[in-house]
Amino acid sequence: MSWKITAFAPRSVVEGALLAHEDAFDWDPDIVISGSEIAEDRPDDWQLEAWLPHKPKKADREALAALFADGAPAFSEEKLPDTDWLVTSQQDLEPIRAGRFHVHTPDHPEIKEAGVFDFTIPASQAFGTGQHATTAGCLAMLTHMKQQGIVVRNCADIGTGTGLLAFAALSLWPYALATASDIDAVCASVVEDNAARNGIALGADKGELVMTIADGMAHPLLAARGPYDLIMANILAGPLVSMAPDFAAALQPGGHLVLAGLLETQEAAVRQSCRRAGMRIAARVVNGDWSILWLRKRRGHG
Repeated sequence: MSWKITAFAPRSVVEGALLAHEDAFDWDPDIVISGSEIAEDRPDDWQLEAWLPHKPKKADREALAALFADGAPAFSEEKLPDTDWLVTSQQDLEPIRAGRFHVHTPDHPEIKEAGVFDFTIPASQAFGTGQHATTAGCLAMLTHMKQQGIVVRNCADIGTGTGLLAFAALSLWPYALATASDIDAVCASVVEDNAARNGIALGADKGELVMTIADGMAHPLLAARGPYDLIMANILAGPLVSMAPDFAAALQPGGHLVLAGLLETQEAAVRQSCRRAGMRIAARVVNGDWSILWLRKRRGHG
């Protein structure tokens, strides 16, 4: 049984609540929230939705209300049928083209086009089909890096979800070592299944992918397989800020860092933390409200 709580408010109010959620370190992980515009022709009218695996309790409502700095809007509650809403929401997603990549669910056919890498990513319990603006932006950024002549021999995808960014890196740099990690244990089988579906070899040699479950960079395998010349992390702004020193320590001098999952309004804080860790901006793109950053570790730093 699952329930949904919905609140309607101006965009700035909902975005503020989403930012507060990122800083709520004691947040119940069973409560999943998202914010979105109500309609394309009403860009300033947004909704915040929260999904719960149980009937909302007083503590749940209070936790949601606390996200709104100037008072919470009215909440509506509804019981949902027993459906995997993440899977259902992804089944009808249109394919995307980003850089040299075409990403689609099994409901859509692959394309056979010279120079284009086609990935089939089914709807699953892990994030990362590529339809999200941050993932699409990362694919475009990796393509840009390849066009700029960047050579990658050892890469890591932190917070990999479905494995898509790791797959993309191996497609662009097929002789690289590749490591993927995620804090969510369900992602291990998801990545393995998607690797088999897309012809990505699993293993520890060049051109192969190693998958592990890890909290950030704190894992012996991630340490043993470093240092890296490319780290990718499409997660959230808060963890990106706190993990900047860990990313820098795991990169070779001159190594590359691709970050996403941050709103454009959060970019300054992320860049400042990276600058303090010895990294400088190489390029940035904005996809919708989201920033995608390419940074480089300064040579001679650490």
